[in-house]
Amino acid sequence: MTVASTLHSHAPLAVLAALTTHGDPLYANGVGWFVWVVVVIKVLVAFAALLVAVMLMIWFERKLISDMQSRIGPNRAGPWGLLQTLADGTKLFFKEDLLPARADRTVFRLAPYLSLVPAFLIFTVVPVGGIVDLDGHRFELQVADPTIGILLVLAMSSISVYGVMLAGWSSGSKYPLLGSVRASAQMISYEAALGITTVTVVIVTGSLSTRAIVQSQAPAFWDWNLIRLGIVPFLLFLTAITAELTRPPFDLTEAEQELVGGFHTEYSSIRFAIFFLAEFMNVITMSAIVVTLFLGGPDGPVPHIPSFDIWFPTVWFLVKVFLFLFLYVWLRAALPRLRYDQLMTLGWKYLIPLSLGWLLAVAGFLVDGWWGAGVIVAALLLAGALVRAFSIGKVRGEHQPLLEPVGERVGRPSLLQPAALGGDTRGRGGGGDRAGGGDDRGHGGGGAGDGGDGSGGEVG
Repeated sequence: MTVASTLHSHAPLAVLAALTTHGDPLYANGVGWFVWVVVVIKVLVAFAALLVAVMLMIWFERKLISDMQSRIGPNRAGPWGLLQTLADGTKLFFKEDLLPARADRTVFRLAPYLSLVPAFLIFTVVPVGGIVDLDGHRFELQVADPTIGILLVLAMSSISVYGVMLAGWSSGSKYPLLGSVRASAQMISYEAALGITTVTVVIVTGSLSTRAIVQSQAPAFWDWNLIRLGIVPFLLFLTAITAELTRPPFDLTEAEQELVGGFHTEYSSIRFAIFFLAEFMNVITMSAIVVTLFLGGPDGPVPHIPSFDIWFPTVWFLVKVFLFLFLYVWLRAALPRLRYDQLMTLGWKYLIPLSLGWLLAVAGFLVDGWWGAGVIVAALLLAGALVRAFSIGKVRGEHQPLLEPVGERVGRPSLLQPAALGGDTRGRGGGGDRAGGGDDRGHGGGGAGDGGDGSGGEVG
């Protein structure tokens, strides 16, 4: 059946299927009741799996960090404390829901859902397994496979910024507002590097479909984008997505030493729980996106055993995602929080130029080897010019500050330096020939010949 005949026979449903599916064989014979049942089951299973994964991820993070810091961690609710997250969620659900008097009520209530919904929608385009054959119907282990899957991922990650920004703005308080402004600047800054590295993957694959990206990496592990693109785009994407998720060491949007709790300071009860849920759901979803773009998704060796080709790729997918979840927890336990100027410097001065240069080099090699070599030479010359410009700007900033200094740095004098003439730095006058030597705070030294008290002399 051609696309034209399908659109003519089932106009609204076929248009929806054509826009939201790419190669899923479920829609090969049109949209019937069986297709609707499978789609509803896919959505429910995906949402339930994400909720369970979030609950286990919170427990895993608390337990692993406690082990790294020689603590016990959750161990009361359930075996090994597995039900502690469920207990905390139940407590938050029944707590009083507070609404600040100066808050914008509608936006304040809407903001948590603007953070949660994009996290789930991103996961719908992630292939988590192979193709299943059920009662003569074949379908992919993926909620949806749109032809613009990666664009949907970038769009949803951008929309999640609005949830954080509106939460801080609508609270009617200065600390949430500062946290939301930080979040907006941070996410916009790292969104550029994130998009550029994604384009690098797309031009090599030749498709925006997540399933096509996985299939292009399927022949062997050296065909994974991690290897054939060089490790640099992977590291750039991982750094940018960590900052996009505001995970440590990039969690300046909720720096408790500076902003109390950041953008969600005024939230309580179930709305605070939704922000908490969205944060960890984003971590799981973006780990799945990294696996899809660079590590072949569910691709991996499968034993030649009947039915293993159906569920074993899902095992590979879960193992790869778990490695990234462990990495995020490890970073949180090991690294201190960056300063905000360091955060902006990393994003604008390093990640964006490097990701753009690597994109141009990959595009040049796709055209011709000489084009790629020329692009690399030009990129190296430009990088040298940028480094020189940054160093000159840094030196000028140190010698010509925008604001006049209000004081001098007070430091302990070196023990190797000799004491000042006639006296030390503790206020005692040193010995002198005729008049007592003064110290560095203006007190006079002792009398002639003898070291005296710091306040004994009249002449400094």
